[in-house]
Amino acid sequence: MWRTTGTAVIGASPSLSFSLLRSRSITCAVSRLAPYPPDLVKWVRREGGFVHQAVTIAHVPPHGLGLVAAHEIPQGSDLIGLPPHLPLKFDDGSSSVLASLAQRVPEELWAMRLGLRLLQERARTGSFWWPYISNLPETYSVPIFFQGEDIKNLQYAPLLHQVNKRCRFLLEFEKEVKDAIANLKPGDHPFGGQDIDASSLGWAMSAVSSRAFLLHRDKLSEGVLNDMPMMLPLIDMCNHSFDPNAKIIQDQDAENSQMIVKAGLLCFLQVVAKKDIKRNDPLELSYGCLSNDLFLLDYGFVITANPYDCIELRYDGALLDAASMAAGLSSPSFSFPAPWQREILSQLKLDGEAKDLKVTLGGPELVDGRFLAALRVLHADDAETVLKRNLGNLQSLSSEPSLGIANEVATLRTIIGLCAIVLQHFPTKIMEDESLLKQGVSGSSELAIQFRIQKKSLIVNVMMEMSQRVKLIQSKESATAA
Repeated sequence: MWRTTGTAVIGASPSLSFSLLRSRSITCAVSRLAPYPPDLVKWVRREGGFVHQAVTIAHVPPHGLGLVAAHEIPQGSDLIGLPPHLPLKFDDGSSSVLASLAQRVPEELWAMRLGLRLLQERARTGSFWWPYISNLPETYSVPIFFQGEDIKNLQYAPLLHQVNKRCRFLLEFEKEVKDAIANLKPGDHPFGGQDIDASSLGWAMSAVSSRAFLLHRDKLSEGVLNDMPMMLPLIDMCNHSFDPNAKIIQDQDAENSQMIVKAGLLCFLQVVAKKDIKRNDPLELSYGCLSNDLFLLDYGFVITANPYDCIELRYDGALLDAASMAAGLSSPSFSFPAPWQREILSQLKLDGEAKDLKVTLGGPELVDGRFLAALRVLHADDAETVLKRNLGNLQSLSSEPSLGIANEVATLRTIIGLCAIVLQHFPTKIMEDESLLKQGVSGSSELAIQFRIQKKSLIVNVMMEMSQRVKLIQSKESATAA
């Protein structure tokens, strides 16, 4: 996991106020919120947790601080175990003011809710969680902290929309927070009288989005089993992998309150080795099958050749007409489909009152199933043949060209033409981006360039895959004809 940090004052919680618009260096420095924070491993053990003797905190290039195996660890070994009182949850000591503010946070920005709780503990002198919080980074490499030019350099409208949306929320929420705490008595102030601004809110939201896990409530104290985000000290220093060497196990038996007992310790959850871990290997968990949009927005890094990355497009008839013509096809009436075609488009939710026009290219399926079916239907001129086909099969790229070879080739070529148009909308080419990286740029610029390179590479890969499928279909047709 990418970890970037700065400095703070020892012995008390540092000031929460700093400018959201201030320039920040995005580096892999190993310093944390406090210059000399308490030993996190010792704190977890002292509080009743379990940490394998080989697990240590070290610098993991290029990610920063992470957990590393000091020597070989066999598969199945217990790596970390946390008692039920160590995870930081929103409902632990949250004030009524915090609860009221949390209700104003949109569901999609759930990290801000727990972020309010994190800010409360960061401001609290002598906080139980200070040994954990002091080990957190002082800055994060997520786009809300990018300079304006670097945000623009992402070159991808859906992500730009999300970044701007989050920045607007933080600036507006700052006013709501200030109004809510303006006239509170010192004893009622949830942040110990300290100032709160958009940047401190952004820090807290980023800390949570990049580190929290969606887990079950502590049954011993709650009596119920509900999913909720929690910050897991030490565990959240595991890096990401789509093929991780460790996994989290939680007691999920709602019928009794027994916790996992390991090495004589009561554990709410534990991390276990999924495979043999070699000496100096980082400990890895899977953060999920996410696109690079979410990895950059929430975690501050980009994954090369991410198999789950995709390009988000808006289904548009005029654009598809242009793509079809760019592919050298006689343009069908994408803009003006026949009534029977519109009926099928409505079933695919690409037309009508309940339409959802967002479609994707990339990811495990390569082409959004609804989009693929729509192209096949719109390239067809025989309603009777189409209506006999199963709509589900028309949404699968792996299925045989059930509407005929000519229809399938036209569909694939339209996708190729669409990809060519999308590539042209990027202001720079991949080679130009790679040249910029070689010249040396700031950390945030590097992330922005890496992100757009991966988007363009994804489009190129889709084009190549579609072209190979066209050649394969045509070669089969030629062999059959011979």
